[in-house]
Amino acid sequence: MSRVQLAWVALLAGGFGTYLIRASFLAMAHRVAQIPERWRTPLRLIPPAVLAALIAPAVLRPAGVVTLLGPRPLAALAALGVALWTRSVIATIVVGLAAAIGLEALFG
Repeated sequence: MSRVQLAWVALLAGGFGTYLIRASFLAMAHRVAQIPERWRTPLRLIPPAVLAALIAPAVLRPAGVVTLLGPRPLAALAALGVALWTRSVIATIVVGLAAAIGLEALFG
């Protein structure tokens, strides 16, 4: 099998695997109502925790060195303020991106 064929097989297998994982959640959606109440709150906290774990290193350690007063942490603080104030995902993204671009241009 050539490299191109192997790449296509890997791509299709990955896509099919992703489809099966997502379809399994849809197929099991009726069981969500059966989750005990004491587990619902911890399960709701998983997405924000994962998002914070993905964002924090990119904001605080972009080059492997902790930077607390660089352009990225300041832009993240601006985005956090907008998120808490407006509760709007779009506004948070726009302000965070604009602040990151502006502060990077300003501080180099």
